[in-house]
Amino acid sequence: MASANCTANITNGVHTKTWMAPEFAELYRKHIGDWEEHLTEPDFWRGVIDIPDAQLWETHQQLKRRLIDFVRDRERHRRERLGESPESIRNVNRILDPEILTIGFARRFATYKRGTLLFSDKERLKRLVSDPTRPVQFIFAGKAHPRDEAGKALIQEVYRLSREPGLENRIVFVEDYDSYIARRLGQGVDLWLNHPLRPLEASGTSGMKSAPNGGINLSVLDGWWCEGYNSSNGWAIGAEIGSGTTEFQNEVDASSLYKLLENQIVPLYYAKPDGKLPLAWLQLMRESIRSVTPVFNTQRMVKEYTEQLYVPAAQAYENFARDGCGAATQLSQWKTQMRKDWPQVQISDVQVSNKDRQTIQVGESLQISARVHLGAVDPRHVRVEAYHGELDNGDLRNPAATVLTQNGQANGGGTYIYQGSVPATESGTYGFSVRVVPTHPCLMQAHELRLITWS
Repeated sequence: MASANCTANITNGVHTKTWMAPEFAELYRKHIGDWEEHLTEPDFWRGVIDIPDAQLWETHQQLKRRLIDFVRDRERHRRERLGESPESIRNVNRILDPEILTIGFARRFATYKRGTLLFSDKERLKRLVSDPTRPVQFIFAGKAHPRDEAGKALIQEVYRLSREPGLENRIVFVEDYDSYIARRLGQGVDLWLNHPLRPLEASGTSGMKSAPNGGINLSVLDGWWCEGYNSSNGWAIGAEIGSGTTEFQNEVDASSLYKLLENQIVPLYYAKPDGKLPLAWLQLMRESIRSVTPVFNTQRMVKEYTEQLYVPAAQAYENFARDGCGAATQLSQWKTQMRKDWPQVQISDVQVSNKDRQTIQVGESLQISARVHLGAVDPRHVRVEAYHGELDNGDLRNPAATVLTQNGQANGGGTYIYQGSVPATESGTYGFSVRVVPTHPCLMQAHELRLITWS
């Protein structure tokens, strides 16, 4: 699953054939070939460029019209069941419009997913949905866990707000959310909205389901979208606030959401240079299909689980089981001793060869030397690394680790010198730290012992 800090072991995926509309499956077969055979091949999906604009748009619009008919039908049955007036039932046909930018939000309603964030500024929202030339409409759906009272309250709040004057007919909540409704929404909306409170999104999959159908994602950079977003296939909401309250983060993200809609998304959707097709929007659709579909699917996910986890685990079992589980016994004893000795590990001094210079040029390297006291820990059983990345408000963004090599002992008391170089491959402001982690040939994961020492 994707982690909140944009690094991952094995990221979730969706079963593409289940969530892809048959109309899009046929479109792909016609213009780029057997997509099921080549699902996980990114180069194959570059072929979406060959799909004619008019056919791509009409396929999407067909599914959008079907979605709106479906929503109206559900709402009609709801009003009939509640005994509403004949006029109210007739007015169902005024709900939504297939020519309007349509945004979907459907998932399990939990408080961290912030289902009411869109309603933070109702007057601003009303201006968006009622714009005479470039309106926006939203479709909500979802369920809460039966014991999640706060989640259920969020659903009630969204439903109540959707019925307010100025929002009705442009914001709809679809009841009784299930996989059928999820397919209809994922296949028919123009844009998929996701704004969980960082860093609480474990992975998320709803936006993955929209992309094979030409949907575009509008999401905070959390969960899978950290890996999926490439700045050309959708939009990223807000900036993560390193310190501050949840309320302040909500304000920042709500403001970003409105600005993106007003200044980028809505103008782009309605820009039709030829008077018929939103050509720039179609390019975003293609990039969303190309970049998301071959990566965020269960075929790739299961393959990675098999190759990276299941097969190594089976091989490790065979190794540990030999000779009366001798290797397993030795590893267990090593772990016990390592946990006992690890408090002795300290990094006492870190130096850089060009510390007097404020900047280094791209192509040069930063020479790092660290004095590391290991005490009773065998140097063969540690890995010393320079952990470096671009500085972002005191944090390291897109970090990487460079192994430092042992270059002699500083004294006879278990202290060693480690050295290495970090290349400056790109311009910017970068920072680094030095860390020590335990290592052993039989460890299944690098941080299995959960032991680490930082400079």
